[in-house]
Amino acid sequence: MRFLARLETALLSALALIGAIATVALMAHVVTDVALRNLFNEPIPATYEIVTKYYMIALAFIPLAWVERGGGMVQVEVLDPLLGAAGRRWSDRLVALISTLIYGALTLVTLEAALASARTGTFVMAQNVLVPTWPGYFLLPLGFSLATAVTFVRIFVSRPEPAR
Repeated sequence: MRFLARLETALLSALALIGAIATVALMAHVVTDVALRNLFNEPIPATYEIVTKYYMIALAFIPLAWVERGGGMVQVEVLDPLLGAAGRRWSDRLVALISTLIYGALTLVTLEAALASARTGTFVMAQNVLVPTWPGYFLLPLGFSLATAVTFVRIFVSRPEPAR
């Protein structure tokens, strides 16, 4: 169990690094685009497409695991006051199991879409610039698979109960 907890911590540390890199890259890209547009009337081609197809997807789906670790996504609190400590632990494990199955299914579906997109070489044209978008499709299964791993660990390693 300690191994699972350490693995989870390592994955989430990598996740925090990926999120930080995506945030800094987004800010640098947009600031550079705005500066070039206003100073030299030469914007970076396809900034909108890159921001929406890469940065925003990374910022929306990669942190799912981080939010899951903090218990910020799915919680069943309707019956919690009626359950004892043991009942809450079993309820939390059941929710973790259901979440794991759902995230696992989302991982498989989005991975299939990403692979299909890679095979066809999906792209968009922006200002006569070909922008390949197929790599961005792999961010979704990455985010969902990390969330799957976190919820899977939560089935076996219970979190300390928050003060009620």
